[in-house]
Amino acid sequence: MDTSLTAGAAPADGYPAEPAREVDINLARLHQMGMVTHDGGRTSVAEDFRIIKRPLLRNARAAVSGGVRHGNLIVVTSALPGEGKTYCAINLAMSIAMEKDHTVLLIDADVARPSVLRVLGLAPGLGLMDILLGNELNLAEVILKTNIPTLSLLPAGRNNKHATELLASHAMSQLLSEIASRYPDRIVIFDSPPLLLTTEAGVLASQMGQVVMVVESETTTQRQVKEALARLDNCARVDLICNKARAFPGEHYHGYYD
Repeated sequence: MDTSLTAGAAPADGYPAEPAREVDINLARLHQMGMVTHDGGRTSVAEDFRIIKRPLLRNARAAVSGGVRHGNLIVVTSALPGEGKTYCAINLAMSIAMEKDHTVLLIDADVARPSVLRVLGLAPGLGLMDILLGNELNLAEVILKTNIPTLSLLPAGRNNKHATELLASHAMSQLLSEIASRYPDRIVIFDSPPLLLTTEAGVLASQMGQVVMVVESETTTQRQVKEALARLDNCARVDLICNKARAFPGEHYHGYYD
């Protein structure tokens, strides 16, 4: 078994009757998948994400002093599905969780196609959508603590046809303000839907302090990148990750995969 949940049996829809409070991530399994883990050593992927996280953490620290509004809220998105955004979001969360001065909350905000828990080998659960729907749940009741003390998870929750409106709602703005300000040392990473596939992604990104857009090398066209970036016009800080890039001759090849 990859997980151990402290919740009772799940009903027919796959969601536990009561939210699980603790989950056990199989770190050996993630390491075999080529992902960043605390005890995985200095792999090429781990080194890449050490470089990627540095400017994001600088901006997050600036948020504490008033320089970047919601700078500790980081959304990871892409133009299209399959470019590796979930893989990058998880690896970024794992890498930041290794920091001595930060904790991380990883939120699966791809509510139509949630995949964070699936990639981590965990069962689905109540989460973001259930809070926004006013199901008498608060954030503390649905956040999952993990066997990595500095990493917590918030599942997407049940899908809803009004997801765009919910993500643009006053309730969502209040939730983001609470998440951003309650713990100054917490970095919050959102795995977002693709920008060109849904309207939810643009709505979510507009409320973030930082945006990371994953671009699949040699696959995503320049037109698609420009169109996706146009949907981020209202976002002050946007960084790009070139994903699945082939190495030059004589260099070791590595890439990130969703």
